[in-house]
Amino acid sequence: MTDVTIQPDAPLLSVEAAREQILAAIAGPLASEEVSVSLALGRIAAIAVRATTDLPPWDNSAMDGYAVRAADVATATELRPVVLRVVGEAAAGGSIGFLTQRGTAIRIATGAPLPAGADAVVQVELSTPLADDGSPAGRRGRQAIGPAPASVVIHAGVPAGASIRRQGSDLTAGSVVLAAGDTIGPATVGLVAGAGVGTVTVHRRPCVAVLATGDEVRAAGSALGPSGIPDANGPGLRALAAATGAQVIDLGIAGDRLDDVVARLRRGVAEADVVIVSGGVSVGPYDVVRTAFEAVGTVDLWRVAIQPGKPFAFGTARRSDGSPILLFGLPGNPVSSYVTFEIFVRPALRRLAGHAALLRPSEPGVLLDRASKSPGRRAYLRVVVDRTPSGAPARDGAGRLLVRLAGARSNAGQGSHVLSTLASADALAAVPEALDDVPIGTIVEVSWLDR
Repeated sequence: MTDVTIQPDAPLLSVEAAREQILAAIAGPLASEEVSVSLALGRIAAIAVRATTDLPPWDNSAMDGYAVRAADVATATELRPVVLRVVGEAAAGGSIGFLTQRGTAIRIATGAPLPAGADAVVQVELSTPLADDGSPAGRRGRQAIGPAPASVVIHAGVPAGASIRRQGSDLTAGSVVLAAGDTIGPATVGLVAGAGVGTVTVHRRPCVAVLATGDEVRAAGSALGPSGIPDANGPGLRALAAATGAQVIDLGIAGDRLDDVVARLRRGVAEADVVIVSGGVSVGPYDVVRTAFEAVGTVDLWRVAIQPGKPFAFGTARRSDGSPILLFGLPGNPVSSYVTFEIFVRPALRRLAGHAALLRPSEPGVLLDRASKSPGRRAYLRVVVDRTPSGAPARDGAGRLLVRLAGARSNAGQGSHVLSTLASADALAAVPEALDDVPIGTIVEVSWLDR
């Protein structure tokens, strides 16, 4: 009888060690490209953007009213108003008027250039229009619509500079309105456009190819037959990738055959920056993904001290031009797939896209339910956050979030196959590796999820 020596399993990698190894494989953000500012929402600026104009470009009125010399209305009161002759109008987008004589005013619209010679604007609410014969041409403070009146009664004085937006008071030409590495949000789009900039240079969005595997997996909505299950991982992972701002390629569903998986992987490597495969990364007789990774590239790490998601693999491949492609093998259970995407894939996609902050913000919480976990592994529990009557997150006296296990009331449990608790969760709560028991009151690190 031949002696057989069984090699012990290699120790599981810590979450931090695995994530650091993944991020170390990314040299930096993807190459830049120039896009219209109207198409830049959610993108990351690759170079700083500077204003091409002052904003406002010229002194303009902050109110509908009358452009005046402040000295002409300095004595105006309710009992002793001042009457000014109206010598013109200034409309937004119109030419700049001139106030050349004392005792005159120009009717002005909000946003219109301030006429030369004027140094203040009296809002329409402090005025009464007069007709040619000196009779009221409308009620005091009426809307400034219709033809300009012959003259106007000013019922209160205003100081020089009143209701005027000064040129460059918001931005000056040449000032930085968007720094390299900034995320372009809706307000930033308006700011950049308002600064006179039509295009911005941003990092290219990562392209992510997603492949589901398993002879039992069926496309959502198709007939299951006697032993099929709907594909939750493919649509779910594509949605997660899209939510990070990535472009997505659907590689479909591969059977548990090496040739099928390799063929689809080769397409992903040829077309994408990142390939994500769900299922087939464990040690079962039909788990072929690690072997497939080795056929197109390398397997650089496998198995992490995380729950759920221990059978996680990461590797790299090279395109024909030599550029690296990231390969992620995620567990087949839907919750494990989701959690490992959050912890490992999402930070990698954010680095490729040029984000400075790679991880979700986290804060301490107090777990109000008892939980269980595997020894020596960091557990990520799906939790819901208690709310105050106003709907705000509830906190204890130390400011920590009060959280409960998602699905606890329905007894759905925290199994890695229970999608319903994932859909109802507000956040993931991390329980340290050193804790084997998770009693009520355990302090956890809470990371909010997108809902």
